[in-house]
Amino acid sequence: MDRLIKGHRRFLAEVFPQRRSHFHLLSEGQWPEWLFITCSDSRVVPDMILGTEPGDLFITRNAGNVIPVTSQDVDGCTATIEYAVNVLKVRDAILCGHSDCGAMKAALDKKALVGLPKAERWLHHVEEAFVHRQPLNPADGESAELASLIRGNVVAQYLNLKAQPAVRKAMEEGRLRVHGWYYDILTGRIEEYDEGLGRFVPWGE
Repeated sequence: MDRLIKGHRRFLAEVFPQRRSHFHLLSEGQWPEWLFITCSDSRVVPDMILGTEPGDLFITRNAGNVIPVTSQDVDGCTATIEYAVNVLKVRDAILCGHSDCGAMKAALDKKALVGLPKAERWLHHVEEAFVHRQPLNPADGESAELASLIRGNVVAQYLNLKAQPAVRKAMEEGRLRVHGWYYDILTGRIEEYDEGLGRFVPWGE
């Protein structure tokens, strides 16, 4: 906790005073342009990766960057999506998976879920990842099999995102674009799923 307290003191002394007007504006409301759905993994830091500022991204996170599709209950992720699309009117919805994802490791090796009944139940939502597994990429080295499944999960959850009622309606009205990304922690690079090509394309190509 000492590190957090020191960090907050530094924020109050150095960061906040220089950005006072920006935070004053944010205190009155939010107008994010992007909905960003990603994994809970601590190594994925959207504002650092994308160079965004407070108020730019509307973020929701969970293990495995899952978009539940069952209608049996309310969940925080789909409620957040509905609010972002219908109330905040975000222009883009981004589903972002990442390399070395622990949730997908557990999907490959169920022994990792022993003693974690809630996590085991949650990961039923990633079963479609196996259907959408991507071709092995030699650049992924020893992690190629896992990376293939992680990309497959991005595709599966991207399709689930597009199937959300609020998202589907907004897309039909031409006011929302949907993206599926794979972020590589080792290189810092992002690949985007091209649904027309049926594969991931590195940014800049």
